[in-house]
Formats: sequence, structure tokens, C-alpha cells
Amino acid sequence: MNVLITGASAGFGEALARRLVAKGHKVIGAARRLEKLETIANELGELFLPVKMDVSDTASLPQIIADLPTEFSQIDVLVNNAGLALGTEPAYKADLNDWMQMADTNIKGLIALTHAVLPAMVERNSGYIINVGSIAGSWPYYGGNVYGATKAFVKQFSLNLRADLLGTQVRVTNLEPGAVAGTEFSNVRYHGDDSKADKVYEGFKNMTGDDVGDILLWLIETPAHINVNRLEVMPVAQTYNGLTIAKD
Repeated sequence: MNVLITGASAGFGEALARRLVAKGHKVIGAARRLEKLETIANELGELFLPVKMDVSDTASLPQIIADLPTEFSQIDVLVNNAGLALGTEPAYKADLNDWMQMADTNIKGLIALTHAVLPAMVERNSGYIINVGSIAGSWPYYGGNVYGATKAFVKQFSLNLRADLLGTQVRVTNLEPGAVAGTEFSNVRYHGDDSKADKVYEGFKNMTGDDVGDILLWLIETPAHINVNRLEVMPVAQTYNGLTIAKD
């Protein structure tokens, strides 16, 4: 099986790549940071192909797919994992550049890569697209504004893909994790402020990138006649915020 994972240089993507290679699958590990991918490749060997890819550069994606070596050219599973959150300010204080970068990566990059890969899956009548969404796509919270909106798009796009693929054997899942420690997510969100990022995960038992890697592997290994439409996962310590009231 050949699996293309975006955002494979760290976090969920790296964790999944390691699990897949250990089971003998070929992995196309894509990310912006080629040097990190090459470090992983040196460890995992010839089953891991490092590919420099910035999904927000949508015009480059079809050619990157076309240039894959023959033994990696059939993509059986696409894991759209690349994504980011930037900032936690309320909408009226947010940086517009942060908003645009989230839209370019989480929405435009995801749909452009899916568009490049999906037709071959339909032609073979076999394949699997896993989109890594977030609980933020369903549950609003203070400062979530555009990040949550991008993940709501990913959720609805995933469901509509399923509708369009009726009559084929191509599967689609939207995975929606909650709080996950030990990845670069919050470090990126706080623009490299590690102290702020660390505080997000203090005081409770978090999920980890390895936990999500296990879940992604389980999805890929489910029988081909089963489709998990959506899978929302949180640590036990996390639940819905409920309604809040600003009192005088």
C-alpha cells in the first residue's frame, strides 16, 4: 500500500509514517521542511520517500504528484494532515495575514491536493482519503474564529466527497481530534512562544501524537467495505464548553 501523508515531518504525520513503514507499507512523506523528512528517511529506509511540498502553493501540487517515482506513483491512501492554527485573538484583533495563511493551507491546499489525487482513485475504483479536521470544526470557542471555520469547511467537504463518491469503492473520513500534546500545533499557534504553548496542556492527561497515529493506522486498516464518515476524539478530561454568559 502507498500512503501519501502531508505534514509528515512531525506530529500526527510522522507518527503515522513510522507505524506504516513498520508494517511494510510505502510512505510518501510530504512537508515543507525537507531536512526533517530526510532525517526520518535515513532512519526508516527506502519505504519512506521524502517529498518537499508546501500545500499552500497549490499550483505546484499536480506536478509533484506527476513526478513521483513509479513505485510510489499509485496513491492508495491520501492523509491530508498538513494544517495550522495561528493566533488566539478575538476576530477584531486578529492578524489578517494569519487568517489568510490558515485558509491557504487548511482549505485551499487540502482541496487542491485532493483534486490532484482523487481521479486516479476513482478510475481504479479503490482508495481512501483521510482529512485531519478538528473538534474546532464543530464546537466554537473564544479565539477559534477562522481556524474553526477552516475545519468546519474540511468537515463539510469530507461529507460532500462521500456523497459524490457513491457507487465507487473510494472511502473518505474526517478525523476530528481534540487536545493533543507533544506536537508543534500550539507552538505554531503562538508564533513560537513555547511557554504559552506548554500552558495549554498543563493540569490534565492529554492525547499525544502517537495516540492519533494509532487512530489513523486503525482507520487505514479497517475493512475496505466500511467507511468511517466522521471520528471525533478527545481526551477524557476534555468536553464541550457549553454556553457561556458575560455578566455585567
